[in-house]
Amino acid sequence: MTIHSVVIQKLLTTNAHIGRQVATHHFKQFTYGFRNRQSIIDSDKTLICLRNALNFLSCLSRDPSSSFLFINTNPLFQPIIDEMTSRVTSLIPERASSLWKMRGFLTNSCSPKKFRSRHKKLVFAPTKMPDCVVIFDTERKSSVFLEAERLGIPIVALVDSSMPWEYYKKVTYPIPANDSVQFVYLICNMITKCLMLEKKKDGAKGPGKKATIKDRVESTSESEGSASDEVLVVPYENLAPMSCDVAESKQLLDKLVVVKYNGALGKNMGFGGPKSLIEVKNGSTPLDLIVNQIQSLNSKYGCNIPLLLMNPKNTHNDIVKALEKYSTLDVDIHPFEQGDHTQHESFVSEGCEDKWQSSKHGAHFLSLMNSGTLDVLLAQGKEYALVVNPDNVAGVVDPKILNHLAQNSIEYCSEVTPTTSNGLINFMASSLQGMFKLEDFTSDHSEKSVKGFKYIDTRSLWLNLKAIKRLVDTSALNLDNLSTLKLFENSIGISIPQSRFLPLNCTSDLFLLQSDLYSFTEGMFVRNDARVSPSDPSIALGPEFEKISDFKRRFETIPSIVKLDSLEVNGDVWFGADIVLKGKVVIDASPGLTLRIPGRVVLEDEEINDPTDI
Repeated sequence: MTIHSVVIQKLLTTNAHIGRQVATHHFKQFTYGFRNRQSIIDSDKTLICLRNALNFLSCLSRDPSSSFLFINTNPLFQPIIDEMTSRVTSLIPERASSLWKMRGFLTNSCSPKKFRSRHKKLVFAPTKMPDCVVIFDTERKSSVFLEAERLGIPIVALVDSSMPWEYYKKVTYPIPANDSVQFVYLICNMITKCLMLEKKKDGAKGPGKKATIKDRVESTSESEGSASDEVLVVPYENLAPMSCDVAESKQLLDKLVVVKYNGALGKNMGFGGPKSLIEVKNGSTPLDLIVNQIQSLNSKYGCNIPLLLMNPKNTHNDIVKALEKYSTLDVDIHPFEQGDHTQHESFVSEGCEDKWQSSKHGAHFLSLMNSGTLDVLLAQGKEYALVVNPDNVAGVVDPKILNHLAQNSIEYCSEVTPTTSNGLINFMASSLQGMFKLEDFTSDHSEKSVKGFKYIDTRSLWLNLKAIKRLVDTSALNLDNLSTLKLFENSIGISIPQSRFLPLNCTSDLFLLQSDLYSFTEGMFVRNDARVSPSDPSIALGPEFEKISDFKRRFETIPSIVKLDSLEVNGDVWFGADIVLKGKVVIDASPGLTLRIPGRVVLEDEEINDPTDI
């Protein structure tokens, strides 16, 4: 019997797998189904979530100054929690003042923290904000979730199948399980062992003053080669909002220039021109979207954001012709043909003309800056550049990110997005700010390639032009690799929402963009609020849909996919109008069989192989 089997059996003995009679939509990924009208929780996924939570608590406990707040109102759990805290404080005395149980409200900062009477002292709240909140019984804890989110405190919590989404999404490390007494005892025992193990590891390093997390990061950055091994990732939700002062916003946006590349061709989809000219939504192209968004910002704030378009020779004429319709807009557009203003022309694959080495767009930007354009931009008062990935349809200006760069003197910022290989678990973990190794990032966003990685590098860069000027003569400056950030004085990654990274590489991506899952306003894609899952559905269309012309003919209208988890289509399949897809849908037509899906049908968790299955 393997160790994994033993651990799973231990979980089963605690009845952690027995859920409620109701399973919310966002919780279904943790369940097998229903039995005797009760949802059955997948113990393997419970174990994965539990390991992630314990790993976070262990990492946090390495800093002696860190503190934990345990929230509980269930009297059955209280003796277990008391035993855990007393055991930890007896074996680790320095933790005596850093483990708290629920005593008051976190945000009640204006009220007295201590009251003295003749006989005793009452303490209603911790004297400082905790670094983590652990919630054992999540029922009736809505105020705790709201307060912790307001203060930016990560939450570790037991969650059940009936927990509402508005509170569920605030949990950083959810542990899906039935909150039985046995399971709570198991968790408290594991937390105790994790804290003791970290104490033992720290003591094995020898006596002396214990370094804080900040000290360790600083010492690591000073060691040889370590600075290039980690990058600080800041969640998009943690960024401060843009100033409401129009004049102040104008002053900031006037310092920005946008650089977009139009070398990605659409020949693999049967389109002869650049991807920037493919109609993706309501007749609008990716080029239309970014031009309209810049036009909207210029009109709203009275600023001037120039758009620099870099085109290879085989797409330059098409792009210049498409720019004619923008002549009446208040947008300063400058097209550049590669070969006239750049030093690198060999980034189009020689073996296949329709494959653009989009990972090389940083080198093209550097080459453009070397051509004298950098000096012109600096003379115009430009300080920041947004370098947009040519494959990313949703890569547009975000004033919120620009404001963060200016306030924190950031010289290099790469937009990253959490992978979906670990599902909602990894999505919740992405809400934490922290250091991540470069091995955790990949630039290949295909479903098979993201396994084992935590973030996808979207190849959209925010750069400080003054820093580029300082490094422009350095041959080591290579913007195509995250390791470049070691050359900059202050560099970060920002974990962006899914709506800012929508690649267009095949008709399956086009299906997603044209569906009701996304709409766009003022050149920006907006996600449908009715979508509960944080990740987009997986779409896999067969070779019959590979060309855009075939794709358009086979769909009368794009089906509704707001509640879709995955769609797989193979064979000669035709779709009617106003179809609704939910859950997991597989449509596989046998060779020689034409399968027509009639209009106005609703397909939910179905596998269709012939017309009788509809």
